[in-house]
Amino acid sequence: MTGFLGQALIYIVPFLLVLTFIVTIHELGHFLVARAFGVKIDRFSIGFGKTIVSRTDKRGVEWRIAWLPLGGYVKFSGDLDASSVPDAEGLAELKSRVIAEHGPGGERDYFHFKPVWQRALIVAAGPFANFALALVLLTILFSVIGEQRVAPRVVRVDQGTPAAAAGFQPRDLITAINGRPMTEATDVTETIILSANDRLTFTVERGDRTLELVATPVRVLEDNPISGRAWVARTGMQLGAMQRSDYSYRRLNPFEAVGKGADTMVSTVTTTFRYLGRIFVGKESGDMLNGPLGIAKAAGGVTKQAVSYEAPPAILALNLLLTGLQFAAIISIGMGIVNLLPIPVLDGGHLMFYGYEAVARRPVPARVQEVGYRVGLALLAGLMLFATWNDLQKLSLFKFLGGLA
Repeated sequence: MTGFLGQALIYIVPFLLVLTFIVTIHELGHFLVARAFGVKIDRFSIGFGKTIVSRTDKRGVEWRIAWLPLGGYVKFSGDLDASSVPDAEGLAELKSRVIAEHGPGGERDYFHFKPVWQRALIVAAGPFANFALALVLLTILFSVIGEQRVAPRVVRVDQGTPAAAAGFQPRDLITAINGRPMTEATDVTETIILSANDRLTFTVERGDRTLELVATPVRVLEDNPISGRAWVARTGMQLGAMQRSDYSYRRLNPFEAVGKGADTMVSTVTTTFRYLGRIFVGKESGDMLNGPLGIAKAAGGVTKQAVSYEAPPAILALNLLLTGLQFAAIISIGMGIVNLLPIPVLDGGHLMFYGYEAVARRPVPARVQEVGYRVGLALLAGLMLFATWNDLQKLSLFKFLGGLA
């Protein structure tokens, strides 16, 4: 029993705290922009299910905390369905009911009767609140930790690997890949990971010579203590610092930290979409996609890693806080990306419908919405099942079905 409680504290609690925090910020984005446009709001809920505590403010908004901490939601007055995009018939019915209750003009306070550009901004505010949160968290991290750079210097080359076949040697300095400059070891690693089975031309400085070496990354099975077991593209060389000039560190002022945070966020978004694109064209298997179990494992992994050092409690607490902020920033970026996908049940799907309405001057027909939402639910359910299957394989379950081994 004690062991179970310990595992729950390490894996489940950090996951729920991070998820609820990020989803609350997402919904707060919707809420604040909706309120700025004068939209009537019924409820803002943190969590789902039965209410633990609630209060209603002077504007009639019920603020509540529910018992199931898996996110939250904001409910606009007059929502007819989960889509928040009723068709012409539904709008006419809602309008007549609102006028009957509040008189002519009362419908102007309702989300569905706001101009389409306002509705689009309200919907987009959720994902962009996630990006804003990530930028704030990354700015804090870079302000506290500063900027560390490790040059892409080859430290070790494993025998029988693509790097060895290409002729890499220890002390080689990688300066470019396919003509794109490389200044940090992380740049090289990220490029290799997203280039499985692609020929890469490395520009290398070896002493006073400049060479071009060609290697093709291959997938190898790795067991990462944080992300779990997965096939990852590698070339078989380890990068790191071998001399003093290979490592640099500097503290960042607030403006520099914001810029570094923005660069990191843009790089994460770009890398994510590149990975998704490679999945669609069949160049990636998608086994690095994580579902709830994978995120929970990662949350537990970073928690254990943060407190694994021998240090005073205050230092461990600070390290845990900074690690948690970094993890929350990454998850927040991921949530923003997912919600902008053009799937009808997500914010991106709403924006797609509003785009049609802006051009056609009328809402999407009810039949099209119904089909769109069925397809969207199927796509989302399929994505979740696929990600959960990945999670189970990374946790070394179901090996008998031919999973990762």
